[in-house]
Parts: sequence; C-alpha cells; structure tokens
Amino acid sequence: MSRSSVSSFSRPRTSPKPSQRVRWLAGVLGVWMLVVVGRLYSLQIIQYATWITEEHKQQDRTRMVPPVRGAIYDRNLHPLAISQLMDSVYAKKGKISDYSGTARALASLLGEDAAQLENRLRSARHDYRVKWGLSKDLAARVRSLGLSGILTEKELERVYPAGSLASAVTGYAGVDDQGLSGVEMTLDHTMAGRPGRMLVSNDAHQRTFQSSGWRGQAGSDVVLTIDENITRFAETALVDAVDRWHAAGGTVIVEDPSTGDILALVSVPTFDPNDYEHSTREARLNRATQWVYEPGSVFKLVTLSAALDLGLTDPRKIIDCQMGKIVLYGHTIHDHERFGDLSVEDVLVHSSDVGAIKIGLLLGEDRLYQYIRRYGFGVPTGVELPREEPGLLQPPEKWSGISVAAISIGQEISVTGVQLVSAYATIADGGSRLPPRLVREVSVGSNWVPRPAIPGQRVVSERTAGIMKQMLEAVVERGTGQTAKLSGYSAAGKTGTAQKVVNGVYSHHIYVDSFVGFAPVERPALVVLVSVDSPSGGAMGGAVAGPVFKSVMEQSLTYLKVPKDRAELLVADNRTPVRPAAASKTAPIEDDGPAEPVSENESDGAARGSAPVESVALTGDGTPAPSAGMVLIAKGPPVTVPDFTGLAVRPVADQCASDGLDLVVTGSGLAVEQDPPAGARVPPGTKVEVRFAR
Repeated sequence: MSRSSVSSFSRPRTSPKPSQRVRWLAGVLGVWMLVVVGRLYSLQIIQYATWITEEHKQQDRTRMVPPVRGAIYDRNLHPLAISQLMDSVYAKKGKISDYSGTARALASLLGEDAAQLENRLRSARHDYRVKWGLSKDLAARVRSLGLSGILTEKELERVYPAGSLASAVTGYAGVDDQGLSGVEMTLDHTMAGRPGRMLVSNDAHQRTFQSSGWRGQAGSDVVLTIDENITRFAETALVDAVDRWHAAGGTVIVEDPSTGDILALVSVPTFDPNDYEHSTREARLNRATQWVYEPGSVFKLVTLSAALDLGLTDPRKIIDCQMGKIVLYGHTIHDHERFGDLSVEDVLVHSSDVGAIKIGLLLGEDRLYQYIRRYGFGVPTGVELPREEPGLLQPPEKWSGISVAAISIGQEISVTGVQLVSAYATIADGGSRLPPRLVREVSVGSNWVPRPAIPGQRVVSERTAGIMKQMLEAVVERGTGQTAKLSGYSAAGKTGTAQKVVNGVYSHHIYVDSFVGFAPVERPALVVLVSVDSPSGGAMGGAVAGPVFKSVMEQSLTYLKVPKDRAELLVADNRTPVRPAAASKTAPIEDDGPAEPVSENESDGAARGSAPVESVALTGDGTPAPSAGMVLIAKGPPVTVPDFTGLAVRPVADQCASDGLDLVVTGSGLAVEQDPPAGARVPPGTKVEVRFAR
C-alpha cells in the first residue's frame, strides 16, 4: 500500500453543509406546522363553543314528551275517557326510497287510498304520522313489511271505553290530545298536564346512545256527576222513540234536584268519540245545551207559578176559557179543545192556552219577564259544557202587544233542555234553583278535591212550589200526562207540543214534543226531561215523550233503590200489581196539542192524542174478556178500526187521534198495509201499525 493511500484512510470525515433545498424544505415544514397549530388553536380554543353547538345539532334532538292526559270517570268511577299507549305509523322525511310502492303496501294494510296516501307522503315537509291507534297485530304487520322510512312508535292515545255512551258529555280530544268538545274541551287545561322534554343523542346511523330529560306532569283526573247506567237507560229509551217516530233527534236529561247533579245527558243522533272524524256535524251537536227551541206548554209552569207566588190567583179560581178562543189585537188564538170554565189547576191539567194566556195577562209584561229570568231563562246555566246557548228572551221593551200572551204559552221564547230541566228541578226542590253541574271532583296529586257547591237562589216560595207539585201531579193523574204514570211511584210533570217555525211561519205538521217531570212527588229524587224533535204523524207530546219519561224514570228509581210511595192493588196470586180502581176515575186522556200560533187563522186546533194502553182479549161482542187472576179497568167502548188504505200520514194520524188509537208509522208515502185490519173492533188505545209506501 502506498503512503498516499494510508494517509487518505486515516483522515477524519466532515459533514457536508446543508444545501439551499434543505433549508427551503425546513422552512416550509415550519410554516405548515405553525398553520396546523394555529388552526387547532382556533378550533379548540377560539371556535370551541361554536363547533360544540354544531355537534349537538347533528347528534342531539330535543323531543317534547306529551304528558298523560287526565282520565274522565262517571260518579261510580267507571272510566269514560282514558289515555293509553298505542302504536302509530310514521313516515320519516327524506328516508322513503319508493313512494309509490310504500303507499300501495301501507294502503292495503291501513285501509287507505293508495293514491291519496302517496300524495300525502310526497308533500309532507316533516316527519308525517300516517295513522294512529293501531292494534299490536297491525303494528307488527307494518313492521314486517320492512319499508324504508316507515316506522312505528308507541304514543299515548285517547280512548273512550263506553263508545258513544255519554259522548255528548265527554266530548272528544283530537290527535294532538287537545280537547275539542264536551268536558274534554271545557276542562282541557285541567286534564292536559304539563309537557316534558327529552334530550336524545343519536350516532351517524340515527341510533340512540344517550337520553335524558324531564317527563312532564300528568293531567288531573275528573269525576263527573254522570251515572253510566242511568245514561244507558236514557239513551236506549230515546233512541227507540226517535226510531219509532222517525224523528230528527232528541234529548233526555236526568237531574238530582237536591244537588243539581246531572246523572244523564243524552243527545240523539249521537257519535263515537273514538272515531269522531267520521261523524256528522249534526251528530256532534249537543241537543241538551246547543239546540234551542220554543218550549210550548211545558213553559206554563213559569206563568202559573209566578201568578201563584204573587197571590194573583189560586188553584181553585175559575177562569172562563171562552170555549177555546181568545182574540188579542186582532189575532185569534185557539185552544186544542173548546173549554168553558176551568179552575187554575185544570188550566194546567188540560193545558188550556186560553186559560194560561189570561193568567199571563194578569201578570203583565214586567212581572212575567222577572220570573222568567228568575228561573234562569235567557242566560247560560253555566253547566260545564262548551258553547252553551243562552236561548232567546227579549226584554219587555221589545215585546209586541201580543208577546205577553205568546210567551205565557211558550212561544216567542227559545230555551235549551238544560234550562227547562233546571226550572222543573226548582219546583221539585221547594222553589230554590241550584245551577246544574256535571263535574263532581277533580284530582290534585293523590287527593280528590270536590267542586265547590254554589248556593241556590230562591225563585218562588216553598208554599208556591208545594202547590205546583200538586197541580203537576194532577196533570199526570188525570190530564195530558197520563202516559207518564209510573208503576209504584207518584209522578208530576207537564207535556208540551210546540209547533216549529218553518220558512217564517208556524208549521201545522212539525212539532217538538216534550215531557218534563219529577218523582216521587213529595220527596223528588229525580227530574227527567224528554224532548223529541219533529216526530212523524203529527204525534203529540204525551204520546211521544211521556212513555220515554216513564221508562227512564222507572228504571232509574229502581236502580237507585228509591222507596216506592204509591200503593198497588195486588191480585190473588200476589204477583201481578194492578193500579187501584179509584185511579180509573179520571177524565179522559187529553193531550195538550200544539200551541196555536198567534194569528188570525180560524181553523180548528190540532186533534187530541191518546195514551197507548195494554190490549186485552175481546169477547164476541167486542167487550174485554176477563182472564184468570186479573182485575180489569174499564177503558171505554170498543173502537172500529178505519180503512187507511191510500191515505197520507197526516190524515191517518188525525183519524187515529180522534178515535183514540195509538198509531205506529212505518215508511212514508201512502198507506198500503195496516194491523189490525179495517173493521176490527179493538179497545181504545190499541196500537195500529200502518205501513206507508210510495
């Protein structure tokens, strides 16, 4: 090896100097690091609050948690309205891939129209609730379809276990749990509760991984004065009468006169609040509080009690009824019968319009108006139902010369059923008027708080109320209200047949038939009002409304275990009760007929109706044949059934009323069939079924 080689090996190496390129790269990396650090500083420190907010917007959702709506119970704590968890079908906005196929699949299960459902799904701007209140089985079938964007959720839904029963009282709540009618609407703020809030955190796949919040406060429960069983008695009897008489509708109200508690309030036609969307507006009309009508003869209670209370007359005072006709300011008013001299009591018993008008004239405008207002007419009663009508009552300065006469017999004034039943409850309770009420208690936490009682207001003296009780009892015993006689109980009340105004004039064929009364007479437990709108055949109040009163009152008194106060004559087998023979010594049954409109019409008044009675077997000569173990009460000579073939309903009804037969109408048009046949000999009061056809 050469020297030069060795020396080169042993020489130490030196690091090369950094080039310009390296320095440039280092500078770039340094600047990049500064930018990254600055950006991180901005994100983590300066913009921290902003980005945290955006993160929560993407992950978190605040949901309103609806509270449990308070339940509605009847007086015996039977549920009338409750809230329970049920399945609903939702469509998620923007998650549906095939609108047409999804709509067809859902429509076949949910009973919807596929085209309409598709339009709703496409036009929805937010998550859309397709249907609510699904059964468990139906909800499972929807989930089994596996449709994208379609899911089911548990929600609180309003359910009415009794269906249409008491729907006029409970009303209904909408899909958003807001009360829309009835007590649901009146006490919405009490039963609604306070909604809660739930914070829900979802991941990128919308899966919930965290939730927290406040679930709100449940609404208060409500106990009504309504009795579900008495309501069922009333609804069944009223529906039967409306169907039998082909009427437009009607109402029955049952009240406890000692407290003002309404035990039943029925309006027909009715509706099912579980399916209120498919009901008609007419069915949702509450005829007890929102239907106003001229009351007719039932209003004579006000006229006569006012005159008695002021000492202007007494039950025995004789009034000349002028053979059924009175002329005032050129207007002639007819009675339904040509009455001569009648006592004040018999004016009420036989429902003489002329007699009542003379008593009204004795009172004068101002005093009559004062007592009408005392009874609560012209203003809402305050019962816990929405949109209650006040009725129509003009002040005396707006009355015409014949208004005092018309109002005395229940014309030129419009009332509601709840006002009328309250007026008769005033007499039943000794002359003091208690406001009717539907709500008995409301829950506050775990306690029940009774609704505060409102003191009664004196309308007439206790003595006047006692006299009116006796006179109203005579109406049932020997007057126009004999169809309302009860088995085992005394009863008092008044019939009414008010002509309806059609196209500005009083109709001679369309009436509102009513009966209002109470029982037992001395210590009334219940007051019952029955009003039937536009029964066919020109039937009168006693024939239409009286039997409904009898049915509802007898069932209700028996159900409440009210002791009987009327002795019954028992036959030898001690099983079949028959009224005492003395009870048959009464005047013939006379319906009050419609109040004649105030006009110059000189035509006769409406024909009298008669009460249906039980038919009995006849002998060969047409007289009743006694059967073993029965006591017969004479009902008058046999009647020959006319031939109604080819006649319209009105003349058939008039003929039946004249002959004392009870007409049952089927169909419309002209008479084509009848039972019993023409020429048959039957007892007075026998039912004659006539079928009409076009």
